Amino acid sequence: MDADELYELLPAIYRLRDAAAGEPLRALVAVLAEQATAIEEDLNQLYDDQFIETAAPWAVPYIGDLIGYRSLHGLTAAIASPRAEVANTIAYRRRKGTAAMLEQLARDVTGWDARVVEFFQLLATTQYMNHLRPGNLASPHLRAWRPLADIGTPFDAVAHTADVRRISRRRGRFNIPNIGIFLWRIAANSHTRSPAVALDARRFHVSPHGAALPLYNRPEAEAVITQLAGPANVPAPLSRRRLREELAQHYGPGAAIFIERAGVDGDGRFDPAAPLVPVPVEEVLVCNLQDVPDGAGGTSWAHTPVPAGRVAIDPVLGRIASGDDETGMLLVTYHYGSAGPLGGGEYERAATFEEELEPVVPVAMPGPLQAALTGETHTIEVRDSGRYAENLSINLAAGQRVEVRAANGAFPTAVLTADFAVFGDDGSELTINGLCIAGGALRVGGTLRRLRLVHCTFVPGLALGADGAPGSPGTPSLHIEWPGTAVEIDHCILGGIRAHPDATVTIRDSIVDANGPGAIAYAGLDDASPGAPLTLFDTTVVGRAWARELPEATNTIFLAALPDPADPAWPYPVRVDQRQAGCVRFSYVPPGSRVPRRYHCQPAEDADAARVRPQFTSLRFGTPAYGQLSLRCAPEITTGAEDGSEMGAFHDNFAPQRETNLRVRLDEYLRFGLEAGIFFAS
Repeated sequence: MDADELYELLPAIYRLRDAAAGEPLRALVAVLAEQATAIEEDLNQLYDDQFIETAAPWAVPYIGDLIGYRSLHGLTAAIASPRAEVANTIAYRRRKGTAAMLEQLARDVTGWDARVVEFFQLLATTQYMNHLRPGNLASPHLRAWRPLADIGTPFDAVAHTADVRRISRRRGRFNIPNIGIFLWRIAANSHTRSPAVALDARRFHVSPHGAALPLYNRPEAEAVITQLAGPANVPAPLSRRRLREELAQHYGPGAAIFIERAGVDGDGRFDPAAPLVPVPVEEVLVCNLQDVPDGAGGTSWAHTPVPAGRVAIDPVLGRIASGDDETGMLLVTYHYGSAGPLGGGEYERAATFEEELEPVVPVAMPGPLQAALTGETHTIEVRDSGRYAENLSINLAAGQRVEVRAANGAFPTAVLTADFAVFGDDGSELTINGLCIAGGALRVGGTLRRLRLVHCTFVPGLALGADGAPGSPGTPSLHIEWPGTAVEIDHCILGGIRAHPDATVTIRDSIVDANGPGAIAYAGLDDASPGAPLTLFDTTVVGRAWARELPEATNTIFLAALPDPADPAWPYPVRVDQRQAGCVRFSYVPPGSRVPRRYHCQPAEDADAARVRPQFTSLRFGTPAYGQLSLRCAPEITTGAEDGSEMGAFHDNFAPQRETNLRVRLDEYLRFGLEAGIFFAS
């Protein structure tokens, strides 16, 4: 409604008299036009409010109520917005009851890759002559490698006899009403152009730590919405047979694995001026390169030497063997498994950068990294996933703030032959973000005010030097020698910590691994005195701990044990000297520990101590499920955090809430007469 148009509709005599009186009538018409415009907009919006795509935010819950929408934990991008979730609900119901819809539903509400299996199709049944099923044979084809390799996996295609146990309890599977939903909690992360660790001129480790590393495929999205997930669509470790049979699919630029030869300078360092020469797929072999006796009291690799002109890959151990002496450097692009964004990687980390620190000094192979640390810059950014074998040290002036970080999408490794020495004058601050450090510990001296470690890995128990020699298990990763230093550790993996009793340490969403419950994870500088006041949130501590104070420990697992209960220096698995202040909340504390007052901690009763002791899928660094709670773990641990999530470093994965989301939706979308079971494939 336009005020001038309404005014023109009035008789001319009224407009003339209104003009003579100072246009009070025009002012009244303007007010009427404004209200009419508001009514018109409201009527238009009422029409838009009938559609979820255009409805006003206040109308979204009403539309959801009309269709019977039940809200979920908004943990994934697909359900973070109520508008999107209500829209998805409408789309789901158009395909209700189909396996493809259940699979998409599982992916959307959990954020994990999923596959749905209709187990009735895998039952060994008597053939009906009018409806033959050639693929449903009671005896599998013994010359077909794929069905035999997939037995017991979510892609099992071999017929089975009936299993009458309840699938909802994750026991029975193969029965007429059973539907299986398999979820992958382990994600495949990329590592781009990482230098392979040379054992000699012909043998190499893919892992920058020089340890065994299972290689994963690169998951691809399904081509059409009605297609069920296959082995290529989910993150799974590559077997030797699978890689051999599907080498062209998994090897090459943009694939799961790719090897390039790079030139080196006179010092054996990466030469950026030399062109990269890719290793073609025709030269690649897939072999078992496990350790075998060499006949002289030592060990060598199986199936070596490799034929000249060929390169062998072992995806199970992450090893490479060349048929010729490599005069340059091998750069490997590969994928590895991880239970969450922890310890650094090529995942998104830009939100953790201190962008206000300028200028930014870029560093790339061959480096050296130390040259950038000696300047007066504020940010040193490593822009590749290279391997830097050098000793590092940094000396900060009074009040200086410095960030040493890996660029977003990069995961470099610094291999030391001595400890990384950090010295700072009064008021100085240092942040290390996104780096992997092996071969030495971080030793903090001087009068540094604050040290921040964000998304870093200090390799616990696999501290390899530049020559690949292993370090001692249980060697501490961090020494805090100045009493006034405040240390903040966030989303990190590291070994033991030794801290001056007058410093402060705060740890969030991290793993502190002393390589065993009986080793020392946290203590003073001499291993026989209390360490600094320690605050923990969502952290897993593997090893004994002794702190002067424990202001707070929330959603934390202390996996500690006494190797010698008679040792007078360590009479308690977890010991806090000043217990008058502080609190331990929603955490696991081993029996016999001396900590401040507890609130909803485990074990609640002495009789439950053995049952609720945390169990892990793996506590060996480098394995895909490192630090992940086992499915056999007691529910008091897997759902014992303050918000119903699991205790420990992967609390923010919210695994119980994701599973709850799926169960809520299955009640609505599962076809009548069917029963579903949720299984974790990783």
